[in-house]
Amino acid sequence: MTATKFDAESFLKQLTTRPGVYQMYDAAGGLLYVGKAKNLKNRVTSYFRASGLSGKTMALVSRIRDIQVTVTTTERDALLLEHNLIKENHPPYNILLKDDKSYPYIYLSSEDKWPKLAFHRGPKRRKGEYFGPYPSAGAVRSTLHLMQKVFKVRQCEESYFRNRSRPCLQYQIGRCSGPCVGLVSDEDYRKQVENSALFLGGKSQKVMKRIADDMEAAAEKLEFEKAAEYRDQLQRLQDVQSAQGIEGSRGELDLLAVKQAHGQACIQVLFVREGRVLGSRTYYPATQLEEDETSVLDAFIPQFYLSGRQTIPQEIVVSHKPNDAQLLCDTLMEQGKRKVVIKTQVRDARARWLQLAKQTAESNLESFLSGKQTMAGRLEALRRELDLDMTPSRMECFDISHSSGEATVASCVVFDSNGARKADYRKFNIDGITGGDDYAAMQQALERRYRRLSKGEGTLPDVLFIDGGKGQVSQAQQVLEQFELTTVKVVGVAKGTTRKAGFETLIDGDTGAESQLRGDNPALHLIQQIRDEAHRFAISGHRGRRGKARKQSTLEGIGGVGAKRRRDLLRHFGSIRGVENASVEEICKVEGISATLAQTIYDHLHTVEQ
Repeated sequence: MTATKFDAESFLKQLTTRPGVYQMYDAAGGLLYVGKAKNLKNRVTSYFRASGLSGKTMALVSRIRDIQVTVTTTERDALLLEHNLIKENHPPYNILLKDDKSYPYIYLSSEDKWPKLAFHRGPKRRKGEYFGPYPSAGAVRSTLHLMQKVFKVRQCEESYFRNRSRPCLQYQIGRCSGPCVGLVSDEDYRKQVENSALFLGGKSQKVMKRIADDMEAAAEKLEFEKAAEYRDQLQRLQDVQSAQGIEGSRGELDLLAVKQAHGQACIQVLFVREGRVLGSRTYYPATQLEEDETSVLDAFIPQFYLSGRQTIPQEIVVSHKPNDAQLLCDTLMEQGKRKVVIKTQVRDARARWLQLAKQTAESNLESFLSGKQTMAGRLEALRRELDLDMTPSRMECFDISHSSGEATVASCVVFDSNGARKADYRKFNIDGITGGDDYAAMQQALERRYRRLSKGEGTLPDVLFIDGGKGQVSQAQQVLEQFELTTVKVVGVAKGTTRKAGFETLIDGDTGAESQLRGDNPALHLIQQIRDEAHRFAISGHRGRRGKARKQSTLEGIGGVGAKRRRDLLRHFGSIRGVENASVEEICKVEGISATLAQTIYDHLHTVEQ
């Protein structure tokens, strides 16, 4: 590679007209851009024409010092190679899909005598059926919750299942049929498993017919109690079908709508399986060139479907027809081992779903741009208030959470110019300290975090916020000095005597000086947002750790609440979480629960978390 100006004229004279991939490099050898072409000579030449280039494309061309090409046999090979190079190198001028999470599924085991339903994410190594993908973990858990109510197929872990000697709470509240202790026959359980698979596969009408037939058969045999169970199950399914607005569509279908404005793109993906809308995901791919909406989809679709994390559906409906639609179809068909079609013109339910995706993409992009502008203003205000030389590009905040010293967890959240960077969040389980010693907990978390950063294993923040007073701030300063990280600005965020939002005291880590910002100051709003996110993340980590440590129900151990009242509470509210979210007045509505007992239950479930 050379630092001299790139000799485009000489390079283009020798360039082949065959299909392939081109890679553009800067003076330091950094990869700037990867592209594919049906005709390499024509495509690369377009970057060096005398006029008609956008400002961003001209900026790219000005940085080019070398171009390397790879000739491929077919356009399809070029598309696959381009995808792999972008995935591996993340060139700054390419449209990049940053979301690298695999999608969750519902797993139905097949090797167990008593099959179970479970949440699944990652490689499909276990034998059984996988239903999905679902757009989020919340969508999976919501569906699993529904399955418990309707089909009563177990969802417990194997270790828990094998060691049961009496039915668990799920059986008592009607959410499981109790196969662990032989309370359901092999045949009845097998039917529930089969119906679960049919329902998750979108064949709800077939399930309802089977249940109706079973109900009639039970009635003919004078098994009226069993017939009533089938009747209730059928009613629940009808309610679910009505609520979800199930259409007559069949098969696997994704709908992609793109909206682009002010150099930012938003893509809304709607997932439809067997006529049921499972949910949607929003993506904001990074763009450096002035791409139109069609070009955005051209770049997005290969990255989205060829990564191996996303199931390739039979049909993809898009708001803008890709330039290489047929090439994409052929490539996806080869990857997914089945026919794939890409459509833009659709009718009926598909048209309504596509319109919904378009409206959602437009709305989300509007909110995203507004948020970015707001963030920029807040960062500039923060720079002024903290007297920084430059606007901070990365900020971290630490907080501690525990219940009377139990299951202590420290959180670290990260923010940049785009807001929260959740992929960079970290939780630290704190051990080896006296319970309730927040100072020791904070010191341990900071040392574990910044020991790694001092070794170059991550990116240092410009500002470090500590949710605490002078003691915690001093501790943070000492840890940073210990690892010779003198460029990080430490700021304490103390709640003050009133503990009300807007009255926080900021503590300068360098001078120890205290200050308060006006309630309408954008810098304070940003600090509050970061602090509150750290608090939320710490509490969620603490609750998760505490829940794992406690082997018994959170309702156990409450004076005056025996097995019957626990059952009544769970039946009334549907789950432990439902009880936890209930007010004292709502708990009082449960039969046999007095106002005093309701208050006791509420207090027990809402232990103050710091």
